[in-house]
Amino acid sequence: MQKIKISNKWIGEGEPVFIIAEMSANHNQNLERAKEIIKAAAEAGADAIKLQTYTPDTLTIDCKEDSFVVKDANPDWDGKTLYDLYKTAYMSWEWYPELKKKADDCGIIIFSTAYDATAVDFLEKMDVPAYKISSFETNDIEFLVKIAKTGKPVIISKGMANLEEIELAISTLRENGTKDIALLHCVSSYPAKPEDMNLATIPDIKERFNIVSGLSDHSLGITMSAESVAFGVCIIEKHFTLKRSDGGPDSSFSIEPEELRQLVKSVREAEKAIGKVQYGVLKSELANMAGKRSLFAVCDIKAGEEFSRENIGSIRPGYGLAPKFLPEILGRKASADITRGTPLDWSLVAKS
Repeated sequence: MQKIKISNKWIGEGEPVFIIAEMSANHNQNLERAKEIIKAAAEAGADAIKLQTYTPDTLTIDCKEDSFVVKDANPDWDGKTLYDLYKTAYMSWEWYPELKKKADDCGIIIFSTAYDATAVDFLEKMDVPAYKISSFETNDIEFLVKIAKTGKPVIISKGMANLEEIELAISTLRENGTKDIALLHCVSSYPAKPEDMNLATIPDIKERFNIVSGLSDHSLGITMSAESVAFGVCIIEKHFTLKRSDGGPDSSFSIEPEELRQLVKSVREAEKAIGKVQYGVLKSELANMAGKRSLFAVCDIKAGEEFSRENIGSIRPGYGLAPKFLPEILGRKASADITRGTPLDWSLVAKS
């Protein structure tokens, strides 16, 4: 049974789903707003808040050539250069100590996605409990080696990676020091369409890679995340903001506090509902035994009288012998007087 541990939380089969509120760019470059997002995530019941640690210069170059211009993506991004987009989205690294204190005060785990070696060096100084690797960095092998050598747990999104790239990423992490790895199914479109979600990939990840599986959900609303519980998801990551109407690069596909609260509630209810394989009557069903058929005396029967279809029948309620015994009982005799409405049991059937 695969499990990983982040801070004081075990994550994996048999454990509660680990719910991550992804702040991403929803801080809108305002420290106090970032703190409010942390507080709201904790109050909604999320297990962790996740940041993103990068600058425009650690991701790309300031270039206006056509290949650096975003096209056919989220409407809030289209037409911008990558550099300009990241310039409006990145979080000041100087905030991290204050945000960590806020998370600690709120009782919520805080960690981050690192995007390059300098981010890893910085986050190591902050003593993060784990690392997230985004879909788009899955193929950066030198960077994966850097993270693996920290020995920290790693959550990695598969996004657009093919099987060969995923296998290489996982083996690279394992061979360089990462013992605890979780792989998140992820559709790297913003927002992701329901017909593209392919939630059946979640259990396949677990079986194929012998690894903790999860979902990084970029779809609108909470339906996909809640449904993923039935597919054995162990981690759910969802973009989170205070108010979508406040705007920002990621606001349109982020959920608000009440939605996160409902997501947590739905996930916890789904966990209870999955339960275990069960057949037979539950304790909670006993009150409805009146609706089940069984064998009853449908008229008064004297001791020594033969049972027939006229004096016994398969009727509701279900407190008598099972209807399958009717052929065996017909023609045998009553061992005692039986009052109409009495459920049959073997003590009322004379031995042959």
